[in-house]
Amino acid sequence: MSRELYVGLMSGTSLDGVDAVLADLAGARPKLIAEAHIPFNDPLRSELLGLNSRGDNEIERVALAGNALAARYAAAVAEVLARSKIPAADIRAAGCHGQTVRHRPDRGYTIQIGNPALLAELTGIRVVADFRGRDVAAGGQGAPLAPAFHAAMFADPAEDRVAVNLGGIANLTFLPRGGAVTGFDSGPGNCLLDLWAARHLGKPHDPGGTWAAAGQAIPALLERMLREPYFSAPPPKSTGRDLFNEGWLRDRLGGGEEAQAVQATLLELTARSVADAVARHCRGAHRLIVCGGGSKNDALMRRLAALASPAALEPSGHFGVDPQLVEATAFAWLAKQALEGRPGNLPSVTGARGARVLGAVYPK
Repeated sequence: MSRELYVGLMSGTSLDGVDAVLADLAGARPKLIAEAHIPFNDPLRSELLGLNSRGDNEIERVALAGNALAARYAAAVAEVLARSKIPAADIRAAGCHGQTVRHRPDRGYTIQIGNPALLAELTGIRVVADFRGRDVAAGGQGAPLAPAFHAAMFADPAEDRVAVNLGGIANLTFLPRGGAVTGFDSGPGNCLLDLWAARHLGKPHDPGGTWAAAGQAIPALLERMLREPYFSAPPPKSTGRDLFNEGWLRDRLGGGEEAQAVQATLLELTARSVADAVARHCRGAHRLIVCGGGSKNDALMRRLAALASPAALEPSGHFGVDPQLVEATAFAWLAKQALEGRPGNLPSVTGARGARVLGAVYPK
């Protein structure tokens, strides 16, 4: 069988950097050949965070940040090519999600930046980007888009499963034995945890959740957070830093809370909102398959496992896809779908009027 080589590029709401994979998609399951992670420097991370809110000179700032992102994406592509010793000419396409700076499907738009034209120029590889736009144009949420890939990788005719992506925002894909696949964003994953850790630990995150685990959640604060209307809204739904940001957290703090207790409360918020969403919308699930950066937060995984019981909780690596690379691999797969003229969305997930081929193609 001849190889079908694709690169997938993902930078999400965690703002930690770019995950890249080079995969052979010729078979029924992806064959991972190489991977790379290119971190964001502090100025770029700060600018991307700032662009999630209104500010001065936004048009130029978006353009320049997009150029900087394209350089990071190109560096990630160069790294996986170097590690695999495969030339760029052998790559069919790179699927690039881009960096979301605004997501307002309720107003008919979503914005992911990354200058895919420059990325194609820098790499000499055809680029597929702007995956969310067509789904939003068809009346959908534009996200989450990984559920079609989750269904291809993790569905099992013998049991009901849920794929749980713990990125900056957490999203769920319900994979029932029979019936339609559904999915939605459940709420914050790591974004608020990382924001609070950066402020009080001076680190991009709380490694392993150890700081949160040593604290005590504040019941009254957790109750105020869980009253957020998004949590009780029915799917299809999607969210991002437009909602779950520093202002959202500040509005719910009473003042004077101990910092570690707030971190413990934020961990409980993520675990509870995911578990509540599973109980409400994924009834009968036997197994939760977890991916994303939050899978490395041992304290979060322990708490989620306790709340999800008796359903089993396992990392996606047990099913052949590294938890850190599921999203990047999904966008390699979505690029292949686009080039073959196959739909990449699931209307049962996004609420779009129908299945659509996703992505704009930028020739090499």
